[in-house]
Amino acid sequence: MKIMAFLLLAICISCTGKTGDSGVSSGAGDSSKIQLKVLNYYDLSAPSAAQEIITVWDAFAEANPDIQIIREDLTNEPFHNKTEVYAAAESLPDVLYAWPSGRSTTLHENKLLKDLTPFIDRDGIRSEYLPAALDPKGQSAGYLAMLPRAMTSSHAFYINKEVLQDCGLEPAKTYAELKAQVPVLAAKGYGTALMANQDTWVMQSCLFSMIAGRFCGADWDKRILSGQAKFTDNDFIGALNFIKTLYDDGVLSRSSLQTPYGEVIGQFATNKGAYMIDGDWRSGNFITDPTTHQALIEPARQTNFDVSVFPDIEGVKLNQSTSGIVGTGWGMSAGIPAGSPKEEAAWKLVKWLSGKEVQTFLLETGGVSTPTITTIDMSALKLEPIQITMTRLPRHYSTTTSVIDGVFHSDVFNPLNDGLQEIGMGTGSTPEKVAANVQQIFDAWKRSQ
Repeated sequence: MKIMAFLLLAICISCTGKTGDSGVSSGAGDSSKIQLKVLNYYDLSAPSAAQEIITVWDAFAEANPDIQIIREDLTNEPFHNKTEVYAAAESLPDVLYAWPSGRSTTLHENKLLKDLTPFIDRDGIRSEYLPAALDPKGQSAGYLAMLPRAMTSSHAFYINKEVLQDCGLEPAKTYAELKAQVPVLAAKGYGTALMANQDTWVMQSCLFSMIAGRFCGADWDKRILSGQAKFTDNDFIGALNFIKTLYDDGVLSRSSLQTPYGEVIGQFATNKGAYMIDGDWRSGNFITDPTTHQALIEPARQTNFDVSVFPDIEGVKLNQSTSGIVGTGWGMSAGIPAGSPKEEAAWKLVKWLSGKEVQTFLLETGGVSTPTITTIDMSALKLEPIQITMTRLPRHYSTTTSVIDGVFHSDVFNPLNDGLQEIGMGTGSTPEKVAANVQQIFDAWKRSQ
């Protein structure tokens, strides 16, 4: 029933025609054009949402009158559920938004997307991208199944200096300092670190992946995959115990487990807490909406906010680290006939959606912080203070460790996600039990390979 509800909520919009009540473009069925079905990740809450239609989709339609886009817009879990429905039915859209691993595991492991390397080399555009973005080892398919348009730090530690100054505090540099700030902030009605932990992926991706790297050291995930280490080792259990400590110390409120992903940015912008833990992409939610000209945090006020990484933790193997991965991008269905006009049209769209013009738009509107295109003139862009602050995030860390859902199969990271929530709830599932369960599931997954 849940999936059926998502299916009913799906919205299909064409770049070239008005959307009818049925959700299908009224222009669909034009046999004189090459039709491309597209599954688009579209966040209506993003400041650039309305402008995206004009700058990205309408611009492509105008430049390519021989191609008709039939676009379906979804976000968050409805998007991922719909992707799985299409994959199971072996009826993928021609072009779709994808992750390099993790949430797009099914697409990669079942080889449902075309290898884009021949197209990139044919068109001579390899030099326009960061080398890491085109490294096939960065995608779980083992080849370039999607064209990334960002490098992503899945962990960022947002700092509200207005709240801290009201309490006579400075940004915490160590966990001991952060813990000591909890009662001081609470005395004035402030939370400490805000997170939206209702969706289970958030804790794992935006905080625990970084914590696991700090406790277990660089390349810890490779050691587990090779059998040299286990989830039940003391280091990993120590990382899980630290998550319990965050709740026990009041740094994280257990109410965060009931906070939807869309609500935390409003809480942070209205000074409900001193810090916010999320990914680097969230800075884009605070800037001025080009359509409404309203900002969640006005540009003049954005100088009161900073972005860093989680404070140093005593006794760990790493500090001043973050968790990072090649970002999302676009791929095309392996089911499109090779050498066909549809394949050429699909590649033209993929190249546009991950190209310089669109990445520049995303950078200006907060859609990405670190683009993969190397030819963008940053000095020519009008960036708001918090966007400039985000471009300086790499100065705050010296090591990047893996994002768990970018390395391990969903059969493994989903039970870990659930276990992290159970630890937060304090419902009796201890770090040791969570680690043992994940190791058992990992071992079963490994045997099945």
